[in-house]
Amino acid sequence: MQRTLLTFITLLAASLTFAQTRPLQGFDQAAAARELNLEAQFDSHLDAKHIDTLIRTLSARPHHVGSPGDKANTELISGLLKSWGFDVKVETFTVLFPTPKERLLEMTAPSAYKAVLAEPPVAGDATSGQTSEQLPTYNCYSADGDVSGELVFVNYGIPEDYDRLERMGISVQGRIVLARYGHSWRGIKPKVAQEHGAIGCIIYSDPKDDGYYQGDVYPKGAYKNEYGVQRGSVLDMPIYPGDPLTPGIGATADAKRLNRKDAASLLKIPVLPISYHDAEPLLRALGGPVAPEEWRGALPITYHVGPGATRVHLRLAFNWDMRPVNDIIARLPGSEWPDEWVIRGNHYDAWVNGASDPLSGQAAMLEEARAIGELVKTGWRPKRTLIYCAWDGEEPGLIGSTEWVETHAEELQQKAVIYINTDDIGRGFLGVEGSHALEPFLNEVARDVVDPQTGISIADRRKARDLVAAEGNGQVKKELLAKKTFSIGALGSGSDYSPFIQHIGVPSCNIGFGGENGGGDYHSIYDSYDDYRRFKDPGFQYSWTLAKTTGRTTLRMADANLLPLDFKALYRTVNGYLNELIALTDQQREATAFKNQLIREGDFRHAADPTKNLLAPKQSPEVPYLDFSPLQNAMRDLDRSTDRVAATLSGSAGWNDQRFHHINEVLYKAEQRLLSDKGLPRRPWYRHAIYAPGFYTGYGVKTLPGIREAIEQGEWKEAQEQIAVVAGVLHAFSLWIDTTGSEP
Repeated sequence: MQRTLLTFITLLAASLTFAQTRPLQGFDQAAAARELNLEAQFDSHLDAKHIDTLIRTLSARPHHVGSPGDKANTELISGLLKSWGFDVKVETFTVLFPTPKERLLEMTAPSAYKAVLAEPPVAGDATSGQTSEQLPTYNCYSADGDVSGELVFVNYGIPEDYDRLERMGISVQGRIVLARYGHSWRGIKPKVAQEHGAIGCIIYSDPKDDGYYQGDVYPKGAYKNEYGVQRGSVLDMPIYPGDPLTPGIGATADAKRLNRKDAASLLKIPVLPISYHDAEPLLRALGGPVAPEEWRGALPITYHVGPGATRVHLRLAFNWDMRPVNDIIARLPGSEWPDEWVIRGNHYDAWVNGASDPLSGQAAMLEEARAIGELVKTGWRPKRTLIYCAWDGEEPGLIGSTEWVETHAEELQQKAVIYINTDDIGRGFLGVEGSHALEPFLNEVARDVVDPQTGISIADRRKARDLVAAEGNGQVKKELLAKKTFSIGALGSGSDYSPFIQHIGVPSCNIGFGGENGGGDYHSIYDSYDDYRRFKDPGFQYSWTLAKTTGRTTLRMADANLLPLDFKALYRTVNGYLNELIALTDQQREATAFKNQLIREGDFRHAADPTKNLLAPKQSPEVPYLDFSPLQNAMRDLDRSTDRVAATLSGSAGWNDQRFHHINEVLYKAEQRLLSDKGLPRRPWYRHAIYAPGFYTGYGVKTLPGIREAIEQGEWKEAQEQIAVVAGVLHAFSLWIDTTGSEP
């Protein structure tokens, strides 16, 4: 794999010229030369040693929401930003943040076992023994509960796993489920269990996914040891993120709050994460059918599904406290367009010490801000206002960013040009997701940053990785070789960009590095400075590279005369999504017809798993023909509108300031036209018609989500309705961007 990757890197380096002298989008030739000179000065101020010091200092003690460590970091970060010349304000929101007061998990039959529910300190990790300040292992926003019942192993606990259980004749009604982490966001597992009638949910990390099967365990290696536990929120964020008591409005002191029992994002069953040390006795005791092959992990046991004689008792109780969340907002006013805002953000709260998540990204952002402060000392000022945001309360449910966006939504929709997000990072490859009108611009930024391991651009290294991943697929490989750029991903959820793009329609992107930083420290006491410097980013080279990448992204957006948004790139991407949905519908129709025919003929060999303990599948309703023509017509109009916009922007030479201001306002407010008035079905907080987290994937994105999820769930009437909704949104978008051709 490594040799293949190096071969591709060599080929790309020979065929693709890294050229700092290329034109920059949004800048004329003279302005581009000045911008590149400014970026060279910016780079000269960045220092990996500063990032090292920041991560070590900020991770010196646990700093979850409302803790003394969190307050100390609020004060430290605020003070640093002030010292670098920013106008700093701390905005405080009051939110629901439960912490555990009682946790008990025990097996009562066929033998007795009481779960440890603790992570011990390890040698060589200076902060792992700070037990008095560490949050216990728990799932935030679990319900209180005292339940006993038979245990059922549900694999990853996602909808298709319950389909398999149904065909095996196994119900979880009135039982407690044991699910393993992976294949979806953790909050989906208890959500689906609850929908199927389970009375409790236990989640563990199997060593096949996150432990000794992957490599040496901590502290010898990077991977999860037998006592490591992934804490985390199980708030139903696909319904809405943020404070569960104030959906859609900022959680200010005088905000009107829901009664906790009426909060739709709170689960109704108790949920607890455990280590694979605690999971093994439970799995070993399970009877019932042997688990399907793909359900089996790496513990030295035969995996069974249950139920049977194995019974467990789960008792959880929480302090349902209101806690402060402190967002640090640092401003540097623009010299020419102060009412156009370039917003940069990364959270700083953690479940424990959080050296990787989130401080690797936070330290890079702070180093970026420090370097910008050094530029200001030379007399430079950004043309647009820069706003650096250190978010609190991200871990429980994107709370700090969501409450700030909900509080300032109207002003942000008038002034926010872009939101640039980062989170935890490590050694490896560039990863970028975002509004697809930003794709050419982000490619251009990546072209101009050098990868510290290989010496080629981070764009070329990313393309080399994509080529390696395409081995065995000749068509994809051919397309990648022919393409001069890399594709950015679509934004789902899981970090602080979500309220910006999916609720109020601000163009957004998420930038990071990873792929060579694997390990099991996530949300555990072992996410420490010692772990990070040894295994995640030795020498802090990729935090330093991230600062270069996001620094260029921020500086170019701040100073570009013409905002670098390319709607033709958006058109191509959305058109691809439409073709996917048409193909998906056709595939489902053909597969359903074939399966039903087999069932009618009594031949179940291809209609279901032939394992003898599976029930015969039921016939499914036939898939109707959907009318995609409204959406196809809207795409035709969008294609023409994007051509007209491109023609208008090509004539920008000689425009006066008033013309630039008019065009730029049309460009950055265009994303808002991709919002639907009513939002997505059953979750109106999510308003973006193109991108949303999946209802049953959590972090994972669903594109054209209203249509796609209706098709996936077989809701054909709703799918047809959503086709009309999205077509209307795209028509409105086309009309809006056509105004670039009008006079201000």
